Amino acid sequence: MNEVIRQLFDRRSVRSFEDRPIPQEDKILILEAAMQAPTAGNQQLYTILDITEQKLKEQLAITCDDQPFIARAPMILIFCADCKKWYDAYLAGGCIPRTPDAGDFLLAFSDANIAAQNAVVAAHSLGIGSCYIGDIMERYEEHVKILSLPSYVFPAAMLVFGYPTEQQKKRPKPVRSGLPHIVHENGYHVMDEAELTKMLLPKTGLLPETPPEEYTAWVRRFCERKYNAGFSREMSRSARAFLDTLGEKP
Repeated sequence: MNEVIRQLFDRRSVRSFEDRPIPQEDKILILEAAMQAPTAGNQQLYTILDITEQKLKEQLAITCDDQPFIARAPMILIFCADCKKWYDAYLAGGCIPRTPDAGDFLLAFSDANIAAQNAVVAAHSLGIGSCYIGDIMERYEEHVKILSLPSYVFPAAMLVFGYPTEQQKKRPKPVRSGLPHIVHENGYHVMDEAELTKMLLPKTGLLPETPPEEYTAWVRRFCERKYNAGFSREMSRSARAFLDTLGEKP
């Protein structure tokens, strides 16, 4: 296993940081690494917001599902799916462009998240931890205002960065599903209940001989805590609110 692959295996989310800043030269290096990511047609359909104001960090900690550790992060980057820049360039160039639509934003979301992952990997190689904050996609109307987002721009991902505490360094990485459950050859394979149990059981921490009712209880708790949770419903509402703006002139 080479060093790049080892670091991919070692990297885990960090939510507790040492009280020390990230050097400016490392910050620039992380940003430049993000911009080297694969991108559709070399368009770089994203804009990165560098959040440096403490009051804004504190506001984001509240709007992103009340997570105080966000405000304590030495560095916060928000990766926005951005179809505005190219649309404006087309208009400035005398083109008659259609307004950005759902397919354009799927590409922009891919571009933004690939760039974000490059930043994560670059930071980890420098000893800097990170955590994705998907809650930035919630409360769309508020985030549009506090981040001054124009039409055709949506916050796809937020990352917080900092040097992990010793406790965070020692924290075990959550177990991933096995290859047979994630990789399907030549086409999608719909898994039955037994296969789904094999896929999820390692994530539960339960032993294979655990009574089935304990496993199903874990699944129900997870469903209510994540899938049926208020933040998840708000994320979907916000996404719909944004999609409803497509087709409108900026």
